[in-house]
Amino acid sequence: MSASPRLGTLDPSDAASLAALEALLEHAATVDGQPAFNDQTRLELKAGTNHMVLAHDGDSLVGAAAVADDTLELVVDPDARGRGVGGALAEHVLTSRTGSVLLRVLEPFVGAFPAPTLAWAHGDHPGARRLAEHHGFEPVRRLLQLRMPLAASQDARTPAETPGVTFDTFDAGRDSADWVALNARVFAGHPEQGKLTETDLAARRAEPWFVADDFLLARDAEGTMVGYNWLKVEEPEQDGTRIGEIYVIGVDSAHAGRGLGRALMERGLARLAARGCTVAALYVEEGNGPAVPLYRSLGFADHTVDVQYARR
Repeated sequence: MSASPRLGTLDPSDAASLAALEALLEHAATVDGQPAFNDQTRLELKAGTNHMVLAHDGDSLVGAAAVADDTLELVVDPDARGRGVGGALAEHVLTSRTGSVLLRVLEPFVGAFPAPTLAWAHGDHPGARRLAEHHGFEPVRRLLQLRMPLAASQDARTPAETPGVTFDTFDAGRDSADWVALNARVFAGHPEQGKLTETDLAARRAEPWFVADDFLLARDAEGTMVGYNWLKVEEPEQDGTRIGEIYVIGVDSAHAGRGLGRALMERGLARLAARGCTVAALYVEEGNGPAVPLYRSLGFADHTVDVQYARR
């Protein structure tokens, strides 16, 4: 590898660069066991609405850094780690003007805008910890990934009944606006999930993994949506493992404490087993007091952790 990588901004219209970036992300995810960029970053990458810096060694793509709003995510090719690629990318985005495509267009009118002050380290990679410390970042959030094995018999179990509540599945024309409103209430104050819009929902529905019957809803006696469990089923891995994710689950606060969260979880796990999943996975904030004990009581255990850093 050359002394330092060649850095440049991704052109969203460059199909070859996009394909190379997708290949890099898939390779890193296979080696690391978790994705380097979250779903929102991947969707914004497709839409060309975030700032993406690529690192090349000759003609080979060896790293990338994504900046959306105030947050940095970074990936280095596993075969090129320990050679300064991550350091060069971090130095660039933290000392250069960055931001969304819109901000770059408006820059002559609004002036310079600051470098990101937040960063995600998915899987709490030791290299990310070293970079964070070097650049004056400290950990401020921990997002647990929990997993549990699923038996083929899981789908045969009868979930507990919830008096006054009925269950069905998502219909975009009927449920989109109601779901966005409920999700915003459930995750009010959450820095990412609570901000989802109908546009964000539509972008996720357009993804290959989306199946409407994997989006479970709970309704009260009047038919009002009061809870949901949105599932994401991954393609089988090479060893035959198929992961089903509890993508996002929520219950209206007016119905909290009545067992609805457990009922939605039980139905979700049964659905994942019926879909051929061998492992269930979910992400949860480490400090989410009501949720973490519920998940552990169902059989979930620690798998990995994502750490968010903030600049001091």
